[in-house]
This record gives sequence, structure tokens and C-alpha cells, in this order.
Amino acid sequence: MNPMQKPLGTPHTPFTTAEEVARGIDLSGKTAIITGGASGLGLETVRVLAGLGARIIVPARNTAAAREALSGIAGVEIAAMELTDPSSIRAFANAFLAGDEPLHLLILSAGIMATPLFRDPDGREGQFATNHLGHFRLTAALWPALKAANEARVVVLSSRGHLLPGFDLTDLDFIRRPYDKVAAYAQSKTANALFALALDSRGRNHGIRSYSVHPGSILGNLAKHASRDELEAYGALNPDGTPLIDPANDKKNFAQGAATMVWCATAPELARIGGVYCEDSDIAPIETEGRFGVRPYSADPELAEALWTETLRLTGEVPQRFM
Repeated sequence: MNPMQKPLGTPHTPFTTAEEVARGIDLSGKTAIITGGASGLGLETVRVLAGLGARIIVPARNTAAAREALSGIAGVEIAAMELTDPSSIRAFANAFLAGDEPLHLLILSAGIMATPLFRDPDGREGQFATNHLGHFRLTAALWPALKAANEARVVVLSSRGHLLPGFDLTDLDFIRRPYDKVAAYAQSKTANALFALALDSRGRNHGIRSYSVHPGSILGNLAKHASRDELEAYGALNPDGTPLIDPANDKKNFAQGAATMVWCATAPELARIGGVYCEDSDIAPIETEGRFGVRPYSADPELAEALWTETLRLTGEVPQRFM
């Protein structure tokens, strides 16, 4: 297991907001790229980090909708990018690299959840392709800018969904198994945690630290493929159909959900720590059962390396890219 995967005992709670964890932080002169920054948790993260003085770039599939959502937030730029299209990712990254500037924060917040089966142009299962492969390609493309920052952080949005079974390194695309939308989502979120662990081992000598995050169970646009019955079964709704907010039981609003993302991006106490899965603005404990913590397999360096090797094969990236 990752020896750093131990709680620090921060003063934060499930009720803590992103603004509260960032109090006193100054990001003037820093640049952040935030995928998924035009809605939900990503939007709240953009708002808070921009308020700390950071320049924010939000890659988005629908740039018009992103501009509307982000209007009024100073210091934010929007650019076109589609996570399931490698050429789109390269074009976005190349445009940023052309500016020959460092990238201090890369927050990988975009994602999809429990969708009907679809596949990317290479035939990869869609949730895995979007949530993991797309972000892997983006990180690889932006690696020179992260290295140039001398001190950079990569924050990967995972989920408590990783607690569910479904990770199968030998059948990532659900070729042999019947497709299960929840198992596919869980697999992609396990991959996110393992990605942060393997990435940190490659980045720390360059001053790049990586983290994966469970933000909380938040009923936003991510749940658009869930039926009313499914949401009620998860206990996510009030009787009137509105989202249930109960942070003590992991049901948070966006301000509370973005707190751990912002904490991983800014907390001084994480300067010498990386590769860890975090929740409630602290490093999560390793747990083998229950609804909290990180499962041992998602904090396993050997499994992280095995996934890394397979991801290089699937994306066509080369190990030298991360040197």
C-alpha cells in the first residue's frame, strides 16, 4: 500500500466549504487548467481558485455553454476540447504549450457517470475512455508545462464509486462481461485513483504531486442518467424530489463537495505528500469495508503500475513522455 495513505487529522469536516479550506491562500501568478470547469463541482472550484488570484483555463466541449456558465468570473478563459478525441486533446494542449508558460495546477474534474453503453472511436468503453483515458492523454500532453512550474499539482476527481466491484484489468472494455453501467463507472473511478498514485511516482522528482479525490455524493448533472427510482434507492432525494443535503452522511452541496478538490490543490501540508486518495479535506484511511475511506486495491502501487502499462498501450503514449 502507499505508505502516505494516512489521515493527517486536519480540522476540516464534511461541512467545510471550498472557500473555507482556501482561506489565506494566494494564487496570484499561478495558472490552472480545470476540466469540467463549466458546471457543478468544477464550476465551484473555478470560482474559488479564481477568487484566490489564479488564471483559469477551462477546456470544454460546448464552449458557448461554458462561456455562459462562467460569465462574471474574472480571470477565466475557455477553449474547445473533447475528452474522447485524442486530436482535440492534442490541439488544446499544443495551443497552451505554444505560450511557453508553466502550468501550476491541473484539475481533472470532467466526467460522466452510469451511462448507457457507448464506445469511443477506438472501441474503448465510454466511461473509462472519458474519465481515465482522456485525462491521461491530457496530462501527458501538458507534462512539459507541469515540469516547468517546478511545483505543480494534479488533482484527479475519483469517487466513492470505487468502493463498488467492477475493476477488471483484463476486460476494461466490457468485451467478455455483460455491460453494467454502475460497474463501468466504478471501474473508471478506481482507475482515477490508481492514475494519481502512479503519476505521483513519476512527477515527484520534478516537483509534481498528484492526488485523487472523493468530493462527496452530490446530486448534479453527473446523475442525469439515473432514474428517479435509482436516486431514491440511493437515498439521494427528499420526499419532494429535491436533492438531500446531509454532509455527515456524505450528501453534500457543491461548495462542500469542492472543498477536498481545492484542499488538494492548495494545502501547504500536502507539499511533501502525493499519490493519495482524499475525502473530507484530509487523506482518507484505508478501509476494507464500509462507506468511507479508500479500498486497498485503489491504493496499491503494483496495480497502479499495471494499469499505467495498459494505459500506455491503449493510448499509444510512450513512457519517455513522463520523464
